[in-house]
Amino acid sequence: MNKNVWLLALCQALLMSGNIVLISVNGLIGQALSPDDSWVTLPISTQFVGLMMATIPASLIMAKIGRKNGFMLGNVIGIFGALLCVYALGQSAFWLFCFSTMLLGIGIGFGTLYRFAAIEVSAPESRDKAISLSMAGGVLAAVLGPNLAIASQHWLPGTNFSGAFIGITVLYVLSLVVLQFIGLPPAAPEQHPSSQSAVGDILRAPGYMLAVFAAVIAYAVMNLLMTVTPIAMHKHGFHFEAAAIVIEWHVLGMFLPSFFTGSLIGKIGTRMTIMLGSLMFIASILVNLNGVTEWHFRVALVLLGIGWNFMFIGATSQLTQTYLPQDKARAQAMNEFAVFGCVTLTALLAGNLEATMGWQSLNLLLLPFVCVVPIVYLFFTRNPQEIKAK
Repeated sequence: MNKNVWLLALCQALLMSGNIVLISVNGLIGQALSPDDSWVTLPISTQFVGLMMATIPASLIMAKIGRKNGFMLGNVIGIFGALLCVYALGQSAFWLFCFSTMLLGIGIGFGTLYRFAAIEVSAPESRDKAISLSMAGGVLAAVLGPNLAIASQHWLPGTNFSGAFIGITVLYVLSLVVLQFIGLPPAAPEQHPSSQSAVGDILRAPGYMLAVFAAVIAYAVMNLLMTVTPIAMHKHGFHFEAAAIVIEWHVLGMFLPSFFTGSLIGKIGTRMTIMLGSLMFIASILVNLNGVTEWHFRVALVLLGIGWNFMFIGATSQLTQTYLPQDKARAQAMNEFAVFGCVTLTALLAGNLEATMGWQSLNLLLLPFVCVVPIVYLFFTRNPQEIKAK
């Protein structure tokens, strides 16, 4: 695999490290600053609102100014958002903090496209491995993110967790530096509208909506459970450090399989990879329903991460086979909007659901959603070769 893919993986690792820090501290900041328990996860929700707002513009902006300039723009917005978070925490300004995390979400929205950039700098026969390896940078994030969240707690005296956002600023600055060494293709010449497919034709392309559906379920369910896990652990008597380590295990589960997921797709196809991922989700929920010890949280979150990896990378691989080159920007933008729109909805609902239902009832609520994925793939892709990585 060429160096550009590995450097994109490093950028992905830096982005994910910042995301893990956010996941580790945002819920606890919400508990400390929010005017009501139902608003505890609002800072996480506004982060995903920003991400959702950025999905379509980010893809279309990159189509005009190129991938590299687009990623640099996203990092600059993220730096500004992180510094504004530091100021908001210093002022104990909950609503300003929520606005600041929205800016961070916009920056993250640009970074979600790293995996598509990896395809564009690799040979066609290496597409699945490029997608997978671009996500493998999360292994570094799994170690760096939680430890950064723990180490940064007292970097700034008198303001809990402000140091975390100084750390996020440093991560984004490093990403800007790494981007200077990546050879990304320039923006393609603007396509005449007559050469592009209608939106309805893109949506009706064989396999497109199935890929979007799998990605939506994978990311939305994973995000909801990951978001409320630190809060649920806190309510069951665990300290912040224990929750951060559980998140570390979870992120290792999310990204460590990336070193072989591409090969797995090549052997069994996207259909079976996605279905295997859905079974991991089901196993994760069953573990959560079985108990609330630290090991229950660890095992369940590892399974959740592996399930997300298989489903999300499989869905991304499937998606890239369903559209024409001239439709790339719009097809990717619609997918990202659908995925992160639903992720935003789950983030908005997470705090209220956990507060009103409790941890295990919430898991029980999510079980039918993950069970429907293998059923849909069995009914709509009867031929195992119908949706398979080439």
